[in-house]
Formats: sequence, C-alpha cells, structure tokens
Amino acid sequence: MQSERKQSKYVCVIGAGPSGLVTTRELRKEGHCVVMMEQNHDVGGQWLYDPNVEGEDPLGRSKFLKVHSSVYASLRLATPREVLGFSDFPFVVKKGRDTRRFPGHRELLWYLEDFCEWFGLRETIRFNTRVEYVGMLDSEVGGGLKWVVRSRDVKSEKVVEELFDAVVVATGQYSHPRLPSIKGMEAWKRKQMHSHIYRFPHPFHNEVVVVVGNSVSGRDISMELVDVAKEIHLGAKSLDISEGLSKVISKHHNLHLHLQIESLHEDGRVVFVDGSWVMADTIIYCTGYSYAFPFLDTKGIVGVGDDRVGPLYEHTFPPSLAPSLSSVGIPRKIIGFPFFESQAIWIAQLLSGRKTLPSFHDMMQSIEDFYRSRDAAGIPKHHTRDIADFEYCDKYLDNVGFPHLEEWRKELILSGIGNAQVNLETYRDAWDDHELLQVALQSPHFTQSLQSPSQHFP
Repeated sequence: MQSERKQSKYVCVIGAGPSGLVTTRELRKEGHCVVMMEQNHDVGGQWLYDPNVEGEDPLGRSKFLKVHSSVYASLRLATPREVLGFSDFPFVVKKGRDTRRFPGHRELLWYLEDFCEWFGLRETIRFNTRVEYVGMLDSEVGGGLKWVVRSRDVKSEKVVEELFDAVVVATGQYSHPRLPSIKGMEAWKRKQMHSHIYRFPHPFHNEVVVVVGNSVSGRDISMELVDVAKEIHLGAKSLDISEGLSKVISKHHNLHLHLQIESLHEDGRVVFVDGSWVMADTIIYCTGYSYAFPFLDTKGIVGVGDDRVGPLYEHTFPPSLAPSLSSVGIPRKIIGFPFFESQAIWIAQLLSGRKTLPSFHDMMQSIEDFYRSRDAAGIPKHHTRDIADFEYCDKYLDNVGFPHLEEWRKELILSGIGNAQVNLETYRDAWDDHELLQVALQSPHFTQSLQSPSQHFP
C-alpha cells in the first residue's frame, strides 16, 4: 500500500556485513539519518576473516562471542560470483585480485569494501562498538515507539545509551554454533570444537578426527583434512550421499562415512548408531548455526524458539513492533544479496511513510499460514527460515516493485549446485555452463554503468 507522506527517521543499523551495508545505503537514499554499529574494526561481517580464535569457547556456548566470523583460511565461495552482486553493483573481476568464478573469502570482503567506499557508507559506521541492549522505551507498544540502544566501545569500555526511532537488526546468521545433543558429550575428555573456530588443517596432524555433519563446511573440512589427519570419520544423518561425495570417499583411503553418532565415552570412543566405533582425538561439529540476538529485549514479543525466530511477517517484521523494529538477512537458502537489498528497500520506504504494512491481524494470519505450511510439509522447526524457493523470492520483490531475479541468475545457481553434486572436489574450478555465463555477462546487470553516489543520496 502506498502513502504520500514522507518522513525522515533516526535509525540504528546493527552490523556492517552485507545486509547492514545495503540497508544503510537504502535508508540514506530514502532520506533517513543512520548510525551503523559494528563490533569489529572493519566492514564485512562474516567475511571479515579472523584467524585469532584461541580465546573463544571451542563450542561457542558464550552469550556474547569474541569471534564473529566462521570463515576458515581456505574457504572459497560455494556460489559463482556472478549471482552474488547487489542489483546496481556487480561482483566483477578486478585486476590484481582473485579472478576465479568461485573466489576465496578475501575477494568477497574486497567487494563489500568497494561497495562501502563507492556509496560513502563508512562515515555512518561506529567501529569497535558492541550493542549490548536494545529495548522499547517504557515498554510501549504501538505508534510512536522509540528504542533505547546501549552500546560499548570494545577498546575504551565506554558505554553509550541513545534513543532511536527505529532499529534494524543485521547481525548475520553464521556465528552462534548450533550443537547436537549426544549422549556422553559433556563427559568426553578429548578435544571437541565447532567449525566456527576451525581455521587450518595442520593442528590435526596425524589425528583421528570425527567430523559431524556433511553439509558444505563438513565436506570442505573433511577434504582438507585428508592430507594431514591419520583418519577422518564423517558422520551423516544418511548414507544416501551425493555422487560427488561418494567419489571423494572412494579416492581417499583415510576418509570414512558413518551414520550419526550414538554416544561418546570418557576413554575416547565415539560410537556410531550402526554399532561401529573409533578412538578419536578430536570431534569437529559442522552442525550449522543458530539465530541469536542476546542484546534484544522485546518483552517476549520476538522469540528464537528452536531457530524459528518470530513472529516475523515476510521474515522481516514483528507485526506488533513494525516497522520500527525489523531484521535483514534472516532467511537462508536464497540468493542473499538481492534479497537483502529488497528487504532494505521495503524497510526504508515503510519508515518514510511511502508504503504501509497490512493490518496486525493480516500479518499474523500470514505468519500462521506460513507456519502451518512448513509443518504440513514436514520441515523441522529449526529450518523454518530455509526458503529455497525462487518463486517466493520473486513474490517478495514485488512488495517494493523490485525486478524479479534474472533467469540467468537462477540458472547459474542451479548449474553450480548440480555440478557440486557430481564433482565435489572440482566444481569450483571446472564447469560446463559457459554459454549461460556469457548470457549473464552480457546482461544489463554487468553492462550498465555504475551511478555515482551523488545520484543516490541528496
């Protein structure tokens, strides 16, 4: 719904990763005054690689983690670079940088730094600033809602408390480890860690390592360990694995596949559900991440129960607090950057009054219908925010009149996934979608000239 009135709001954006940066860009474009708070020393969020993990809890059970990034040293993108750029800022190859289609993590950080510089966003960011509390002023709910934000300078320890018209949470989704519940886990005396703090393979030289989980990080880490570890035992929920993973296991004599762990024992035994067991030196849990907002106090209105995070209308707005409280970057299994951009545009236009949300009742009904559809499909609660649906993404883009995802973008994603399913070790360096790639590179996304920042901000 459109509205004629336009307002400027004082907005706090928490996090200077991809979602926080594009949100700040869109808020400023719409005429809002923005303060972005970032706990690290630079932009990038998850992509700001941090090798210093020694002081972190190996299982990541602390309320406030010291290490935000879960990126390991050798990590390369699992998605071709062509699909990742924001709508008006393509992720192009630059001389002297990582020119691969599936580049290393540093290349994506450079892209985000370029985006930040091009649109003049750095002036809005308070670095080394950890948000410790976000709460409603006097617990008010409804019109005229204000937000108290308390932050701490991580160097000087100075605490600042401020009042904002709106808060956008853009803190990412891959920092707080999600751990399985395994019998004997607390009593197991040897090394246990989550992949959140894995950085290099060499500390595991000649060890027997159990890797729990065979998604992207579990597969990558297992393949990296085959050259240094004595044995790698990969625990999976099913033995029905992809052709690509099967090829890798057949190739490496020290890599073994098991069904998931049944129990852990004090003497070092790891017993699998099929009755087999190994004496392990280390267990690495590649079991994903949970949503966590330890700073957010909504008096119980927004919860994170088993990672469902809600209630959130269209994965973005808690109905009774919207649009003054919103989130960007919560959905998973999407083409992230364009989706984050559309979320940011919608938030900016709602705050300025150019658009309005449906009624509270209609938003809650939509949320309940969505939950029922997920439950009926047998989707576990902690996968509620896994979208994996191009049609839904296009429907979301319609909320702000944003162009639908280009067909080449969708097809490149599917091509990459299909190649990885068959050629797990080589899909990042060998592919057969050359014609589709040319279609992408000749599209307006890559051929249009970048607008100067002055064309974006008044």
